[in-house]
Amino acid sequence: MGDIGSLLPMLLIFVVIFFFMIRPQMKKQKQEKQFSANLKKGDKVVTKSGMHGKVIDFSEKLDAVIIETGAGKITFDKSSISLEMSQKINAPKEEKKK
Repeated sequence: MGDIGSLLPMLLIFVVIFFFMIRPQMKKQKQEKQFSANLKKGDKVVTKSGMHGKVIDFSEKLDAVIIETGAGKITFDKSSISLEMSQKINAPKEEKKK
């Protein structure tokens, strides 16, 4: 009985770490993967480096997105598109005020 009592705190720490650190990260990765898979032509996006543009084409061979910006057409990896910033720029005007 004493052995179980000494392992209980370690088990509890692992459960807390899983639910507060590991699980949210897995959920975020799943959302980002779904977002990049659902991109379509005409979507306004922001890259993780801050480049704003509009999706004009896809390169399946390179798993990349061709974005039209003020500087011209630039090719980015799908993984470089920021989920959070792209959602902010595409949010309805009423939600931006909040």
